[in-house]
Amino acid sequence: MRITTGKYRNRKLHVPRGIRPTQDKVRKAIFDILGDVSGLVFLELFAGSGAVGFEALSRGVSELVMIESNRDAVLAIKRNIEQLKAGGCNLFHLEAEKGVKLLFLDKKQFDIVFVDPPYCKDMAKKILQTLEGYDILAPHGLIVIQHSKAELLPEESPKFDLIKEARYGDTRLSIFRKKE
Repeated sequence: MRITTGKYRNRKLHVPRGIRPTQDKVRKAIFDILGDVSGLVFLELFAGSGAVGFEALSRGVSELVMIESNRDAVLAIKRNIEQLKAGGCNLFHLEAEKGVKLLFLDKKQFDIVFVDPPYCKDMAKKILQTLEGYDILAPHGLIVIQHSKAELLPEESPKFDLIKEARYGDTRLSIFRKKE
C-alpha cells in the first residue's frame, strides 16, 4: 500500500495481517470530498495501518492522532511513523470508545474525525453515539465514517447532520457535520 499524494507520495506503508485497509480509490474519494485539509487537526479511529491518517498528514494536516486497539496494527503504525519520520503524529493503543473519552477529558478538538470500524458489527453506529456523548469535534467539524453498505446510519442525530453519502463497491462513506 502506498500514499497517493502530498509530502509522502508513493511511500510504502506496512499493513498488518488481518485488517481490511482502505482502498486507494476510497482514500482518494475521502480527500476529494474533504478538499484542502492543510492546517487541520485529524483523528483516525480504528486506525489499522494508519493509511488514511498518513494520507492526511501527507496532505498537510497540522496534527494527526490515531487510535488502534490491535497490537499488530499498533506495531505496524509505529513502524510507519518511524519510516516516514512523521512529526505531529500521536498514537494511542486503546479501544476507540476509551480513546474518545480520554481525548474528551484532555479537552482535545478535531476538525476531522475519520472512523473505519470492522464491518457488519454495528460499531459505526455505536461510535457515532459515543461521539455524540463526548464532544471532541471542533465547530463546523466533520466525521467521516467508512462502513459496510449493508450498515445504515441515521441521517440525523441530536448533534450531527448527514451531509453526504457515497458508495464504492461494498464500502459506504457517510459524512456528518456538527450542528451549530
